[in-house]
Amino acid sequence: MAEAGSRVVIADRQSWVLKEADAMVGSLGSEPAGYVCNPSDQGSVEALVEEVWDTCKRIDVLVNVFRTPQGKPLTQTGEADYQGVMDRNFKPVYLFCRFIGVKMLSQGGGKIINISNNMAERGLAESSVYCASQGAILQLSRALALEWGRNNIRVNVIGTGWSSTEEIEPEEAQKELLVRYIPLRRKGHPRDIGPLLVYLASDSCDYTTGQPIYVDGGLMAHP
Repeated sequence: MAEAGSRVVIADRQSWVLKEADAMVGSLGSEPAGYVCNPSDQGSVEALVEEVWDTCKRIDVLVNVFRTPQGKPLTQTGEADYQGVMDRNFKPVYLFCRFIGVKMLSQGGGKIINISNNMAERGLAESSVYCASQGAILQLSRALALEWGRNNIRVNVIGTGWSSTEEIEPEEAQKELLVRYIPLRRKGHPRDIGPLLVYLASDSCDYTTGQPIYVDGGLMAHP
């Protein structure tokens, strides 16, 4: 997004993440702006949105990336486990869409891209609550696409598969059994979704809304 000319604002729980992200954004020519925020707390999110609005005067694009995996049989999943997964994965998406949605409605439009996982539509044993959290993101996005379509707000989802930020040679990567299940025989990398993210945020994508687009190496093609 910074390479494409956007002014990028980043929010995260951890200040060290913001420091690294600000450095990367700054190296690409964008004015860095990082905010520490608890994305699961309504007051924290609302305060952040108001501060960014006061500073930037517009919020044209919202990208939500909240994903903490959880693997546990449902019979061993307590209420605290359930609430923790939903608070980390779904609630932040709901809160940011809600408060930034108000700003986009007032300015006459915007683009929302929610990053999810192909578990939004595929099941995975011993990950039922995690799958439910991803499905909730997808369904929220579809519903908001209908709710805000006439207000020039487009809402779409990028669904990812197994991914890694590590740089691994193809021959070495394919030694992992999991990688052999992926049709393209490698895990995804953040750079695989970058061009799609820019497209979905651009004026070239004004007729696409409510859609999940999977960048998962072909996993969704499996039965």
